[in-house]
Amino acid sequence: MVSRRGFLKSGGVALLGVGLMGGIPAFLAEAVAQNQLISPYKKRKVLVCIFQRGAMDGLMAVTPFTDEYLKAARPNLFISAAKNSTGKPLIDLDGRFGLHPAMQGFEQVFRDKRLAIVQGIGSPNNTRSHFDAQDYMESGTPFSKGTASGWLNRAVGLLGHDALTPFSAVSLTSAMPRSLYGDNPAVAINNLQDFAIQMRGNPSGVNMAAKSFEDLYDQTSPGLLKDTGKESFDAMKMLQKADIKNYKPAQNVVYPNSSLGNSLKQIAQLVKMDVGLEVAFTESNGWDTHYNQGNDTGVFARNVNDLSSSIMAFWNDLDAYQDDVTVMTMTEFGRTVHQNGTGGTDHGRASCNFILGNEVNGGLVHGNLQPLSVENLEDGRDLPVTTDFRSVFSEVADKHLQVNNDRILFPDWKGSRIGVMKG
Repeated sequence: MVSRRGFLKSGGVALLGVGLMGGIPAFLAEAVAQNQLISPYKKRKVLVCIFQRGAMDGLMAVTPFTDEYLKAARPNLFISAAKNSTGKPLIDLDGRFGLHPAMQGFEQVFRDKRLAIVQGIGSPNNTRSHFDAQDYMESGTPFSKGTASGWLNRAVGLLGHDALTPFSAVSLTSAMPRSLYGDNPAVAINNLQDFAIQMRGNPSGVNMAAKSFEDLYDQTSPGLLKDTGKESFDAMKMLQKADIKNYKPAQNVVYPNSSLGNSLKQIAQLVKMDVGLEVAFTESNGWDTHYNQGNDTGVFARNVNDLSSSIMAFWNDLDAYQDDVTVMTMTEFGRTVHQNGTGGTDHGRASCNFILGNEVNGGLVHGNLQPLSVENLEDGRDLPVTTDFRSVFSEVADKHLQVNNDRILFPDWKGSRIGVMKG
């Protein structure tokens, strides 16, 4: 059973959009209405993480186009950087790596040195199971399945202050992601306009009915509510009072009408509302490209276009908040170097990720990528992991959020940083 005090602790509820008729439950709306709207929280640094579920083909997103081994391994998937090539050419970044042509939105921020790319990033655990690899990456403990908390939840705990708002850590997803499981405050919001409630960070409480919370609330003394729940209800009132439905992005900014675009649009609203947001999480799905992956067109091209276009709409929408926000992508593993017999790629090892922000050591493709000859591949088939994901995640979190405790953030990791952030 969940205790009343545990339920009412600041951040002790998660907001989950499940299409509940009427929006906020009546008992919660009534409690919110009894409090006065609080002033905006102090502006804070925000880390936005996007998980690309399904395992993105990093060699197609950021291609080492001078590698003849890769060209031979992918006769139907390889994209050239030559301007006179058939189809749209890669965007030449540095004479060696080319950005997929559908990701043209990233080109200018890369040239402006605000976008960094890490090629060859992945987990030291060689599992090719989506579920296990995602679990290991989100827990931050790639050789332990028993870790109760996620690395982003631990990051929240290292921020150095008590959360005065339940919106310190927010996931724009239909359920709490593994990254935010734990004892520190976090909320899951699928849709700011239409949300219900569920227990935060506790898988056993995910499917509890709203009526259970209403019963719990009814049993709670007014004094306990005043002492432990005021910040939660105040912040909910702030969200309820905001004109979420009629939000207008910055001039000339148009978000893709996609799940990722809509999620990032809502994160932008939370950033601008100054509700104390510090960690945000959302997802991009559909990266498991076993069949008909395509090259400059097709399913992969549509996915990377949505990813880059959504991130750039978010970035441009932030405007004056750009100095306070860093965006980082992640994916559980990459794809095989060789194409398969069905026009796709199978589960592999290393992939690439993107880090966008004004504190980023951008304009570079970081990492150590050797020629893709068979003797340099893991198991003779995969791009080997040459950068442990923890070395990047810890550097971004430490430099941007100033958490500075790798022992807690990533237990058992004793690696080194690779310089993806300035300073």
